[in-house]
Amino acid sequence: MLYNADMDDLIKKLEIYHLENRVSQKQLADRLNVAFSTVNRWFNDKTIPNKIQQYHIKKLLDKSDNTS
Repeated sequence: MLYNADMDDLIKKLEIYHLENRVSQKQLADRLNVAFSTVNRWFNDKTIPNKIQQYHIKKLLDKSDNTS
């Protein structure tokens, strides 16, 4: 897989969100309308989110920043 610093940063932020909010990978997948296995693959560097998934991740993270 090609290294993409921005993508790496986005996944790290998603992992932090996952840990700080005590949200399971399954719950995170449900919030992003993807399968649990998809989130798991992101966290294990097997795949990266496509553009639509990236948009929804950013939207979720922005929403959490605004409520903090």
